Amino acid sequence: MKNKKIIMYVGIILIVLTLLFVGYLIYNNVKNKNEEIIYEYTPQEEITGEQLRQTVITLYYLNPDTYTISPEARQIDAKQLLDNPYEILINLLIEGPKNEKLLKLIPENTKLNSAKIKNNILYIDFSEEFIKEQNLGKQQEELILQSIVNTVTELTEINKVAILINGETDKGFPDGELMFNNIFSRYK
Repeated sequence: MKNKKIIMYVGIILIVLTLLFVGYLIYNNVKNKNEEIIYEYTPQEEITGEQLRQTVITLYYLNPDTYTISPEARQIDAKQLLDNPYEILINLLIEGPKNEKLLKLIPENTKLNSAKIKNNILYIDFSEEFIKEQNLGKQQEELILQSIVNTVTELTEINKVAILINGETDKGFPDGELMFNNIFSRYK
């Protein structure tokens, strides 16, 4: 009987010590979390509403050194892209690059008549100046198309592009190398 009481007292002491140890660990953990100092980030300079609206777009122009298409990142106001982002991107391509080492490919005086999406295909309707009096050769013509297609397919909802000239799909470059009756996919 005496042995049972001793075992019972030792068991109670072990349980109490275990509870005290667990309590000590919990207390230290909570104490350490409370002691952590949280610093709020304060920017060096205030961010203006204009800066908050900026987004980065990618336009593709000709790199004359490599004779390949190269991306140009441009920061614009995100509000511009709300109504018809395709028209904005194409008009920026028509304007030309900001980087002096890149060249624009879309012929001078080309106008964008419209850019509309239907079934994940973007239909881009250019004015006659896009093809008028162009004898560029197949490689240059492909670079023009690659510049346009790669720029607009940066937008996730665009998978393919159709080119029209004044609303007509049966047009092409004058040399007959590239016709616009095809649907174009992103170039690698």
